Amino acid sequence: MENHTSAEHGKNGRRWRFPHMSYRTITTVSVIVMLCLLEVVGRRINPLFMSYPSAIAVELFDMTVSGRLIWAFIESMQSLALGFFIAVVLGVPLGVLIGRFRNLEAAIGIYVTAGYAMPLVALVPLYIMWFGLGFAVKVAIIATLTFFPICINAWLGVKMVPRTLIEVGLSFVGSRRDILYKIVLPASTPYIMAGLRLGVGKAIIGLIVAEFFTAISGLGGIIMNAANAFETAQMLAPIVVIMVFAVAVTAALAWLERKIAPWHEELTKQE
Repeated sequence: MENHTSAEHGKNGRRWRFPHMSYRTITTVSVIVMLCLLEVVGRRINPLFMSYPSAIAVELFDMTVSGRLIWAFIESMQSLALGFFIAVVLGVPLGVLIGRFRNLEAAIGIYVTAGYAMPLVALVPLYIMWFGLGFAVKVAIIATLTFFPICINAWLGVKMVPRTLIEVGLSFVGSRRDILYKIVLPASTPYIMAGLRLGVGKAIIGLIVAEFFTAISGLGGIIMNAANAFETAQMLAPIVVIMVFAVAVTAALAWLERKIAPWHEELTKQE
């Protein structure tokens, strides 16, 4: 006789069915619940130590209307975009080459691994001596922090390409160039895109670190000045902007991955 648990069947023998909810619906409900929870809890905590969503929303509105938040965001995004672009342009090709050529991996791979493990924030004083306190040092810090996860993921993506795919290419008398562009790069695209998504987080960390310790400007400058004045809601407002921006960019990269490698979503699709 087949046994069924009470979690699967009701008393009348019918199987329980949970209502189907889309991914976006679940995410929306989760965000609403979290905001409500933070609103209730935040109002019970001393405003010096914590704030709540409605107070943060008021600060966001005031700083946006005054133009302070908009100009700070533009200033921060300029260095973030350039630093991220440099990291991608250098990190992806180098990672592909390291993964493709064994001798290059033996010669350079150890430095990439060591650079990723090194606490790069400790190099900020050295970067200040090299690049000063302006725009250039922010770009350098962002590019350095972002370069290593992008490079390592591209490297790993190439190493994870099945040997059988390369052998098939060789059997059809494919050149090294053909194998690289038609087999290796498409197969490693999901890893490269994952590296870009990780790089977004590292780039934002680099941006805030740079604006804290070098040029106290942009969104990092607002955070620092508000923290020094014990304006918690004002301090958290730019942080919310940064979080929303990071989520938006990550979603855009995920969309781009689906367009570039639609087959990967089919292979990894979960119910």
